[in-house]
Amino acid sequence: MQPAHRRIAGLLPPTARRRYLYLAGHHRLPRLRDPRTFTEKVNWRILRDRRPELAWTCDKLAMKEYAARVQQEAGVAVPETLWSGEDLGAVAGRAFDRAWVLKPNHRSGLVRFGAAAQPMDAPTVAATRDWLGDDQSVLLGEWAYSQARQLFLVEEDIAGAGPLDDYKFFVFHGEVAAIQVDRGRFTRQHVRNYYSPEWEPITVQKTVPSGPPTVAPGNLAAMLHAAEVLGRSFDFMRVDLYSTGDTVWFGELTPYPGGGVTRFEPPEFDSWLGERWSLPTLSR
Repeated sequence: MQPAHRRIAGLLPPTARRRYLYLAGHHRLPRLRDPRTFTEKVNWRILRDRRPELAWTCDKLAMKEYAARVQQEAGVAVPETLWSGEDLGAVAGRAFDRAWVLKPNHRSGLVRFGAAAQPMDAPTVAATRDWLGDDQSVLLGEWAYSQARQLFLVEEDIAGAGPLDDYKFFVFHGEVAAIQVDRGRFTRQHVRNYYSPEWEPITVQKTVPSGPPTVAPGNLAAMLHAAEVLGRSFDFMRVDLYSTGDTVWFGELTPYPGGGVTRFEPPEFDSWLGERWSLPTLSR
């Protein structure tokens, strides 16, 4: 989000803020009383949905605990947590026995990588000092982030030699409708493609450029099954997975993809996804 938009949005009350952010991203106002497209429904969820079943879905440790409970049925591996806590200085100078990834437990989009036996050094501690102070729920109003524990999380890096393809499954009422594949994430070669569950390319672009279509992973059926098991408890959930060899790895759950403010091109895809999402009836 551009700094000017952040400043203006921060001055507005929640509903006006969502309208402003949506207008900035989509160049039109959202229909929040009668949402129809996928991104409008994401905004409706941000403003309205406070059900307990969503409360933990932006807490990375809670997500991993959920995945561990269903991992046998889902057929997923869950990355091991090497350390978590409020004070990263507590592990300053500590080396781990495998490559690791550092993340905030309650925010998205922030990550640091470390090699096997590479200690948690002072520059990393200093550079991440404000990670716990910036609450994603305050500006963007994404409620479930406000329920997440403000912690640092160090977990094993499953990628090995290089970045893994990131498979993001759009699961509506227990069924996968589309798959977003990010290649080269956190690099300058980042590209994003979309596919049907049958791995037919979908001509759509969002935020980053599309790349050439790729062949389906050998364990696509296993990933589809895992995504549907992990997402079946929700009217909508994006389930993020990785694959190494035959192993399907749990990544995370994403209840608010893009905050509902980044647009799909062409916009018909936004409408098509929205048709697959029946919003819950909430008690007042």
